[in-house]
Amino acid sequence: MSQTYRIQTVQSEQEMADAMSVRKLVFIEEQEVPADLEIDEHDQAGSKTIHFVAYKDDTPVGASRLRPYAPGVGKVERVAVNKTERGTGLGRQIMLVMEETAQKKGFQALKLNAQTHAQRFYEKLGYEPHGDVFDEAGIEHIAMVKKLDPR
Repeated sequence: MSQTYRIQTVQSEQEMADAMSVRKLVFIEEQEVPADLEIDEHDQAGSKTIHFVAYKDDTPVGASRLRPYAPGVGKVERVAVNKTERGTGLGRQIMLVMEETAQKKGFQALKLNAQTHAQRFYEKLGYEPHGDVFDEAGIEHIAMVKKLDPR
């Protein structure tokens, strides 16, 4: 039985708080990323970052953000899915909503730094690894890129 989620761009302070609650749970509590690394200038009001939040019923269970990185290139960051929802396809759904939004915003490509354990997940979505594995917040990452189909 496939779970139904509602994935949307953050439009209110409450939705932002919901998205941040998922990120805090996954990155700060579960993965022990320091809070000052997890929450940065791209989370401030007024930045050009687009935040996403996923709900199961009325409970926030997923989050991510997309921001301009270079001309025509968006950067996918902070993709988080609550432990209870992993393996349900929610992460993939979040990525597809982000890609659709990126295309509407005119991005031709997306870049992300994947935790190495998630590399296969992103490869299945068409992202290709670039460069060497590197450490970020004590976790191994690999840069990945995907060209978007022009709209």
